[in-house]
Amino acid sequence: MSLENLLNQGKLKHHRTSKKEIANLLTLTKRDIQDAKLKGLSTDRKFATAYNAVLQLATILLYSKGYKPERTAHHFTAFQAMKEILGKSHYGLADYFDSCRTKRNITDYSYAGGVSEKEAEELINEAEDFLNLVLNWLKANYPELL
Repeated sequence: MSLENLLNQGKLKHHRTSKKEIANLLTLTKRDIQDAKLKGLSTDRKFATAYNAVLQLATILLYSKGYKPERTAHHFTAFQAMKEILGKSHYGLADYFDSCRTKRNITDYSYAGGVSEKEAEELINEAEDFLNLVLNWLKANYPELL
């Protein structure tokens, strides 16, 4: 779905970002990736913390394009917008992150122990890869924000 369509549906609003705002989100992302690797942390918390890193990165994409998700369903909207911003070659990644959103909701709001060590590790690895992807995308498209 195009960013313009998401805007017209009230799922996005215009937003002017800054170098400082992007730097803050990158700092949060890096912290969350590191925290997700902490020994002794439950797999649920590892997963949820890595998920938060991924969400911040998707938000950076949106902010850079001049948009901000509205509060209602903002996680879902960020991943839908990610498809438009990064293109078809990243649809599978956006869908994977959206499936992680659903799993994170279960582990945060319904019951503990629903995330395997393998799932947590996979998301941590994907978060690290996504960080590199977003940094390269910013360098190529919005170097003034770095």
